[in-house]
Amino acid sequence: MTIYVAADMSQPEVTITRWQETFMKREKRANIVTQFAERIIQSRRRELGISDFTPHLEKEEEGGCGVTGFASSIKVAGKHIFEPSRQMHNRGNGKGGGIAAVGMNPEMLGVSQDVLDTHYMLQIALLDDTCLSEVKDAYVDSFFKVAHQGFLAHVHDYRDVEGLEAKPPEVWRAFVRVKPSVLKQFALENGLQGMPERACEDEFVCRNSARLNKKFYHSLGEKRAFVMSHGRDLLILKIVGYAENVVRYYQLEEFKAHVWIAHQRYPTRGRVWHPGGAHPFMGMNEALVHNGDFANYHATRSYLMQRGYEPLFMTDTEVAIMLFDLWNRVYGYPLEAILEALAPTGELDFDLLPLAKQRLYDRIQSTHIHASPDGPWFFIIARHLPETRTHQLLGITDTAMLRPQVFSLYDGEAQIGLICSEKQAIDATLRSLAREDSRFSPIADKYWNARGGSSSDGGAFMFNVVPEANGVRRIECLNKFGEEVRVAKREPYRLTDADASARSLHSATLTETCQAEEMGDPYGLFDFVKGVAKDADYALIEQVLEYLTVRACTDTPRRTTIIEALTLILDRKFPLGEKKRSALVWMATQRLYRIFRSMPKIASIADVGYYRCIDFETRGLLRPPIAVERCLVIDASDFEPEGEDCDAVLMAEAYRLGWRKFIVFDLRGQRFEGCALGPLTSGVRIDLYGSSGDYVASGIDGMEMYIHGNAQDQIGQIMKAGMLVIHGDVGQCFMYGAKGGKCFVLGNAAGRPLINAAGRPRVVINGTALDFLAESFMAGDPLNDGGFCIVNGLTMDEDGRISFLERPYTGSNLFSLASGGCIYIRDPKKTLVEDQLNGGEFQDLAPEDWELILPYLEENEKHFGVPVRELLTVDGVEHSPQEVYRKVGSVPLSVLTQMPETDDSVWAASGIDASGASGSGA
Repeated sequence: MTIYVAADMSQPEVTITRWQETFMKREKRANIVTQFAERIIQSRRRELGISDFTPHLEKEEEGGCGVTGFASSIKVAGKHIFEPSRQMHNRGNGKGGGIAAVGMNPEMLGVSQDVLDTHYMLQIALLDDTCLSEVKDAYVDSFFKVAHQGFLAHVHDYRDVEGLEAKPPEVWRAFVRVKPSVLKQFALENGLQGMPERACEDEFVCRNSARLNKKFYHSLGEKRAFVMSHGRDLLILKIVGYAENVVRYYQLEEFKAHVWIAHQRYPTRGRVWHPGGAHPFMGMNEALVHNGDFANYHATRSYLMQRGYEPLFMTDTEVAIMLFDLWNRVYGYPLEAILEALAPTGELDFDLLPLAKQRLYDRIQSTHIHASPDGPWFFIIARHLPETRTHQLLGITDTAMLRPQVFSLYDGEAQIGLICSEKQAIDATLRSLAREDSRFSPIADKYWNARGGSSSDGGAFMFNVVPEANGVRRIECLNKFGEEVRVAKREPYRLTDADASARSLHSATLTETCQAEEMGDPYGLFDFVKGVAKDADYALIEQVLEYLTVRACTDTPRRTTIIEALTLILDRKFPLGEKKRSALVWMATQRLYRIFRSMPKIASIADVGYYRCIDFETRGLLRPPIAVERCLVIDASDFEPEGEDCDAVLMAEAYRLGWRKFIVFDLRGQRFEGCALGPLTSGVRIDLYGSSGDYVASGIDGMEMYIHGNAQDQIGQIMKAGMLVIHGDVGQCFMYGAKGGKCFVLGNAAGRPLINAAGRPRVVINGTALDFLAESFMAGDPLNDGGFCIVNGLTMDEDGRISFLERPYTGSNLFSLASGGCIYIRDPKKTLVEDQLNGGEFQDLAPEDWELILPYLEENEKHFGVPVRELLTVDGVEHSPQEVYRKVGSVPLSVLTQMPETDDSVWAASGIDASGASGSGA
């Protein structure tokens, strides 16, 4: 559309496009925002005073926290933060924990919806119970109109809360607005006349809280009180203790909100023994939790001090939320620009951006690179956006991806987006929700990792709880660029819908099921269920699976066949019509767990058979296998994630007693399975079901391990020999320092897979890797018993349909600084470029290369059903391996040390001669 504008009749018409009109409006708004931003900063600097710029040096502490958060389309109770927080105790030490909630029930706060929407919910933590009147006199009564006030309820005696060793602070809460006369005077004194009233009020509230904190809490002074939070429809509480005990102590088990976040452990800097040093930290209407550490903390602090922000708690988490507040509220940057300033796009990803975006990002980086957090970090932010009544959960990862993170989305009758340090914490949240409300699923529809600073998703995702016209809310998931992440819209599944045990199969289906079962072939039985599943409803599938489960629990000869068939249902994707894959996985998982728990118990010596079951309560009864006993089935649900009481320790002891086959099920983040069995473990097989944790299969030497689902971080580290099969994605630092063995991964590998690997590891990754694949690979000559990695660059939808990524590897540093081995990557359209390599080179795929990798691709087909023929098919036509796969090999180390050839004229033009001396004599 075009608008015609003329200044007067004597002047020619000026043509202005709609885009130009919008741009001019934005430019005008930007100028206004800039004007007030400068005034805010100048007035803050005057208040701060030059003497306050003295740097405060604090002893650094080691990082490594557990962060979790979820955003739901319906309000959910605080008790659902228990399970994910409890399961991440191994990421904490009880010295600091906290929670935040956004989008709350006003009646649970004792106010109306209008008060909740319009008033600031000021929460002051009282470490000295006697100072409230002093605090109110100095920082509340003179400045605010109070609509409602009172103390937060809590348990009578903190020692009644198990694990709580320090008394949490009393918290006084007031719903407040700044008095008009106070606000008018504040604007006048700080040159903010004409500023939107609400923005001016936000600035007053923020500055008032900073003054209160400085007087009553400052890191180097007496600690009597501090502001927990002051935003609209935002609650923050934190203690010296574990995060879930915040909810218990302040009796928030039934308190409902749309968004919850939690943090375990303590800040990497600061006074960690005070609740003020725990996470979350507040912005205006934001709460931030953080896992990691800033290498440039003091530089970032200096940047903030120059702009009138004074960090008082001496933690990098505090400066992180101050950066966000500065760029969001004061500078008025769009969220995409804030994300770029925090995690700058670099290298090839920058070059892949549209030119206009490159120009914008270049200006952002030039302006803010010295303030961008440097080092390993991952943020989760809970936000309230009052202008649009939107609640938001935001996850941001750093460009180096040195901290773990997992995102997930479920879209059913209720929608929920989750972000956690570990997938097992996501699954724990969903299990907790599904137990209470059948609109939720215990398994998400989609799980993924973000690649920091990428051109594909930007390394950041947000879940917006958006109000609809009919009063309900929906979840929208967007990446950094505003592109929506979706899952297939399919028929939701309710756990209460199918009480299959109370139904009987239709006679024809029963006959067919019996015939398939009688064959004794798990693949045949799997094919039968697959055929039924496409057109059946949930109830019929439940009945088929229930019939098989009862048979497996009562008929010993059929048990193994049915277990293997149900496991194939977990592992393989196939057409399901309008039904959800997550629902089928849950059905099959629960049937398998019932079968495993029906096995003869370890305490019994009667009913001798192949399987014996042991759990946490009976772990003391572990004994050697008797007669035909071979497989120890471990119920992991109550075992600790690590330490002497973890299932991995039990398994190692069982191996020494003679057990060689293991099934470990109902895993809830337990770590180290397969470790400590020692050398030469050929003949050992371990199958893992559930949410397995970090370090699985690390250091194994000969055994086979099968992970039936996604794997987490540090899997297969320093692996020496054996086989590892992962029926899903795998997390950070996969096979770090591995020396050998073979591994097959159905999905993607997160950052830094196979770095520093040596010897002869041989790996097939069917998806892709985020970055730094096979960095410093030292695996010899692949054609002479060395190691290699195959990357197929494919993706598989819920129905098992295979498609191939436009770019099989989008990151940089592919095979970076490698001295041996190679990468075989499916790249028929030659999308990989030299700039993605850092020490490697493209080499011709020789016949002997294909002869080497074909057996691994054929074995890959047996594990995952990925046909070799489909891998060789491009645009519907089968091609030769040389046309489809490319080889990335190492170059001699001497090449890496050579200086690039230069033209002396270039040096001369710059005023510097080729030796590096200045030609100007300066």
